Amino acid sequence: QAGMITRPVRERSIETIAAMVENGIRKSGFEEVGLLSLSSADHTEIGEIAKGLADRYEGSNVSLSLPSTRVDAFNITLANEFSRNGRRSGLTFAPEGGSERMRKVINKMVSEEDLIRTVAAAYSHGWRQVKLYFMVGLPTETDEDVLQVADLAKKVIAKGREVTGQNDIRCTVSIGGFVPKPHTPFQWAAQLDHETTDRRLKKLRDVVREDKRYGRAIGFRYHDGKPGIVEGLLSRGDRRVGAIIEQVWRDGGRFDGWSEHFSYDRWMTAASLALAGTGIDVDWYTTRERDYDEVLPWDHLDSGLDKDWLWGDWEDALAVADGSSDVEIEDCRWTPCYDCGVCPEMNTEIQIGPTGHTLLPLAVV
Repeated sequence: QAGMITRPVRERSIETIAAMVENGIRKSGFEEVGLLSLSSADHTEIGEIAKGLADRYEGSNVSLSLPSTRVDAFNITLANEFSRNGRRSGLTFAPEGGSERMRKVINKMVSEEDLIRTVAAAYSHGWRQVKLYFMVGLPTETDEDVLQVADLAKKVIAKGREVTGQNDIRCTVSIGGFVPKPHTPFQWAAQLDHETTDRRLKKLRDVVREDKRYGRAIGFRYHDGKPGIVEGLLSRGDRRVGAIIEQVWRDGGRFDGWSEHFSYDRWMTAASLALAGTGIDVDWYTTRERDYDEVLPWDHLDSGLDKDWLWGDWEDALAVADGSSDVEIEDCRWTPCYDCGVCPEMNTEIQIGPTGHTLLPLAVV
């Protein structure tokens, strides 16, 4: 959703980023700097930014980090700049779909070969820990798509052991539940029910743990499906959901984002009370697929995206899923306009480098 509603791409300048980092360090007292954005490694001058910041803070206690990195945007030089001060944390990559079919459905064109080649480079240059992030519950997903997460993790461990000659290689698999969001091509999609989500995750966990050769080297983190259903209710609900939220609060709901305070039963009881007599229930908001003609609760809000363009993208995803199409949508920064509607309607335009500027060291005060 963030990648849709924040269009078009606009990069902060290298000087602006440097000033923000310095200001944050001086005024907060923190010494850890994370360069966070939707896809930080896509910045056209990320290499210059990394080197400039590493030069500036070399010899200090300031550590630099890059969050989850796209497989096809990663390179060892960049990673080395961020770990130059000696703090070498694990690397995080986000294939998102367990199978190549699922990655094509969500237009995440990362092949298994790309991932293996990238982690091989990381392991061979001294990294011992890699984290892979996936989603379960993507449209048209099957059990087999999810189980391929285990196959991918095993291949990552095998490649790490091969290139290093060591067995102290770790791979952590982190899995989040997919929740369709407004203003995206998947706003019409059905969300996976929590029973199927939990069953698939249990099957995946068992497959990993039963593997005598690689199981111990693979960490497994995930959330069960019930919180995702509540998130789906809040994500695509209409104004009637306001009564549910109020009822949960009146029943004692507080800090529900924390697992120790979350109560699925409290949310479902509140929903039954608040929706009584309306003819709809939680499933109507979450696990039901919508069609083009349905008036959606957020249709009166304009993010600049053309509805027909979003619907076309949704149809393309379904066509890729059933094998009737192999369409790939390239990044519009490097291709002709796809006519999503944002730039002309919002009077904006893509703003990217490279600028050719460098980050000079700070003058001594």
